[in-house]
Amino acid sequence: MDTVAERVKQRRMEKGITAADLARRAGISKAYLSEIENGKVPRPSADVLYRLATELGTTVADLLGKPVQAPAARSIPDALRQFAEAEELPEEDVKMLAQIRFRGEQPKTPDDWRFLYDAIKRSVRKDVSS
Repeated sequence: MDTVAERVKQRRMEKGITAADLARRAGISKAYLSEIENGKVPRPSADVLYRLATELGTTVADLLGKPVQAPAARSIPDALRQFAEAEELPEEDVKMLAQIRFRGEQPKTPDDWRFLYDAIKRSVRKDVSS
């Protein structure tokens, strides 16, 4: 895939999202999305690309065809490892948690990690009414 148009359409199809649904969720018209996907808008604004990338679960860099370097892997703190093992968390979730810092600090106890994890889960819960 060489163009933004091709990458947007491909990602949308991979996710099984209709053009109308993606347009609605990204806050653009279906006609404008069609123009983007058909290459009639060679350079959508950064804001539109960001909204499309967010709704497609990818990055603006991906839609632009730019390689993104993964951040260096961080070690898993002992308290996080204890919490993760007790809760049988997926490794992907453990790696995500290990990246979190607040003012340079991380939770210190398994209970603190549990609190953070539960807060994240609640904040990204899917809206069942949609």
